[in-house]
Amino acid sequence: MAIVEAERALAKGEVPIGAVVVVGDRIIGRGHNLVETLVDATAHAEMQAITAAAQTLGGKYLNQCTLYVTVEPCAMCAGAIAWSQVRRVVYGAGDDKRGYSTFSERIMHPKTEVVRGVLREECEALMTQFFATLRK
Repeated sequence: MAIVEAERALAKGEVPIGAVVVVGDRIIGRGHNLVETLVDATAHAEMQAITAAAQTLGGKYLNQCTLYVTVEPCAMCAGAIAWSQVRRVVYGAGDDKRGYSTFSERIMHPKTEVVRGVLREECEALMTQFFATLRK
């Protein structure tokens, strides 16, 4: 479902990153990049999904939730993930330039489990497609 969200971003001309927040077997928040659409540098997929999930649950802590995201979160999003105490983060493609791990693994909440590389090839393909179109 995060890949579907990334495809929605791509269709809007946004960097194709998508995210969903799940509790149990239920999606409670979803989002995709809206930086260009909203003219807001903070409108990342993770931020959209976290906000939607918190509204659904009626509280700011997501400590029973898993965040699935197509690309490694940036430092800003990792901070939001930490503040909302997301239990588990699963991402596809790494980000060697802006991913949180290039700064510090400690940005995440100490109890957050991180799973890397899930559906990596599919997630990387969306990013490659987007940036190849920009360079034409």
